Amino acid sequence: MSDLSRIGVAIDSDLLVQFDRFINSQGYENRSEAFRDLIRDRLVSAAVESPDAPVVGTITLIYNHHSRLLPDKLMELQHEHHDLIIATTHAHLDHETCLEVVVVKGKSNRVRALADLMISTKGVHHGRVVMSSPTTYHPKSE
Repeated sequence: MSDLSRIGVAIDSDLLVQFDRFINSQGYENRSEAFRDLIRDRLVSAAVESPDAPVVGTITLIYNHHSRLLPDKLMELQHEHHDLIIATTHAHLDHETCLEVVVVKGKSNRVRALADLMISTKGVHHGRVVMSSPTTYHPKSE
């Protein structure tokens, strides 16, 4: 385990009660690990905002596959950006609705631009991009 530093934090009592309820519902054994996860999450969020930051992530799309030419348009976008795409997974949710998850890796600005293109394609009902930084926080060991 890496060297630990102990800190003191003053928190409003009502906020702490809410935090304790939350971390218990999430399965945390103690506050320290919950605080570490919150800090890591903020560090990653800040890191992926830099346009040139290396990121990994997913672009999730829900769409009607009967929409005129939509599957072809999405496939074309993927081929045009093949250097960013690691893998795709396609699932049929019902007779009309598909879920597609595109696993991506590249610079933040390029991944976000691809996600914006895919999500804004006519016929996509909902989409979301999630990016993480593979290089932001690496403790020696936990």
